Amino acid sequence: MSFDISVSGDAAEAVDRIVPQLVSDLVASRITAQDPTLWGPAAEGEAAKRLGWTEAVVVSDGLVDDIIALRDRLRSEGVDHIVLGGMGGSSLAPEVITRTAGVELTVLDATDPEQVLRALNHRIDHTAVVISSKSGSTVETDSQKRVYERAFAEAGIDPITRIIIVTDPDSPLDQAARADGYRVFNADPNVGGRYSALTAFGLVPSGLAGVDIAALLDEASSVAGRLAVDHPSNPGLILGAAIAGTRPLRDKLAIVPDGTYIVGFADWAEQLIAESTGKDGKGILPIVLDKYSTEVKLGLNDVQIVRLVESERETEEVAAGEIEISGTLGAQLLVWEYATAVAGRLLGINPFDQPDVESAKIATRGLLEQQPEPTPAAFVESGIEVRGTQSIIAAATSIDAAVEALLSSLPHGGYVSVQAYLDRGAYPELELLRERLAARTARPVTFGWGPRFLHSTGQFHKGGPAVGVFLQLVGTASEDLDIPGRPFTFGELLHAQAAGDASVLEAHGRPVLTLTLSENPQGVETVLDIIR
Repeated sequence: MSFDISVSGDAAEAVDRIVPQLVSDLVASRITAQDPTLWGPAAEGEAAKRLGWTEAVVVSDGLVDDIIALRDRLRSEGVDHIVLGGMGGSSLAPEVITRTAGVELTVLDATDPEQVLRALNHRIDHTAVVISSKSGSTVETDSQKRVYERAFAEAGIDPITRIIIVTDPDSPLDQAARADGYRVFNADPNVGGRYSALTAFGLVPSGLAGVDIAALLDEASSVAGRLAVDHPSNPGLILGAAIAGTRPLRDKLAIVPDGTYIVGFADWAEQLIAESTGKDGKGILPIVLDKYSTEVKLGLNDVQIVRLVESERETEEVAAGEIEISGTLGAQLLVWEYATAVAGRLLGINPFDQPDVESAKIATRGLLEQQPEPTPAAFVESGIEVRGTQSIIAAATSIDAAVEALLSSLPHGGYVSVQAYLDRGAYPELELLRERLAARTARPVTFGWGPRFLHSTGQFHKGGPAVGVFLQLVGTASEDLDIPGRPFTFGELLHAQAAGDASVLEAHGRPVLTLTLSENPQGVETVLDIIR
């Protein structure tokens, strides 16, 4: 089998109770037939144009030869380094595909100027860039395209020969790129970004980087038949019921690699599930953990643990209340897409829209257009500026007191979200904050690099249950980078994204503490010490 799942405890009870009804309602075959009525009248319009992923394996097969031919041509010209400019599903799927295959792909889903500069200055003579955006209006990818066009021109390289576009047909980006002479790959417009792993968005950058994408599609194809059948053994129905049907709902989903060969899968699944289900005050919050994480040991009654293992074990060997999954990467991608669609039906939400992702984008655009003066800091300590929700900073005179006030505001069933708007390549140690806060609070903690998480868990934070508290870390780069043709820099864009998201969180009644620090090791160490 290319995919196996074992369940126990609450998850097993949910499967036994729910899957027979899903089978009776023909949910699997109706998803495969792209029936938009499965999620209710309010979701029908969106669902009618978002179910093309169910046939992505077949549709994408026709792309493979063209992608390989382009890869071979680029390599013959000395181009052996691929950079991907994309956000959300456009970057997270290629990241897990290439990391698992062990091939190099520079994923640039960032607006931190120092992170962008480091990518620009790395082997430009041997680099090709894939710009991936459904609409082409995504500010991050538009900015990345602009700076790479300039960088290639300054290096004496025609950008037309080094930039490849992946977008929907007839999008503004599609029209402009074709008019300029760029090589364009069109994706199925009836697939949302987070369900696009097996479309051109996942395959073009992965294939150009050197992945055997035909084999990846074969892996997905091997499980497609099982997913289409209305039967109690359907893994998509089982997984959907297990993650969205427990009573009471375990609405934090801890995804734990425990022997799997797949690298970074939880980051992709986090985006798929959080953005699909976190709305209308409902949802499932995925948390990227490892098998030694505090949350795994605590046995919290609102946390469902999913272990990604190398091979299936006997059901009685599965830890009580846990889910164990094994399978190939291609099969995993397709099963989790089906399961997420099933989870949406069980939760009573539309799994294909993302209203609160759009609200953060609107707030960011407003700040970039108006260029208001920054909100004055409540106080400054060790060079770190402190801002936040009034209830959090009102009585605080130190960062430690402000952090304590934020954590003390955790409601029942709550979680902490750490959001780091810094160079993730330069400061990987910041992810230590996640484990330290989990140990301190004995509650689930999620960590996201900004602005990448805005296209992932950002939807859940604002649209899901109002039980999160939010710690923003915002860097001030020592070197900024202008964006050709734009009246703002990457540094200004990054700060607008952080401030815009904070304003939307606060408008939704979420507590926010923002620490703005100089982007240097001393500021990072100060924060780590305070949390410790």
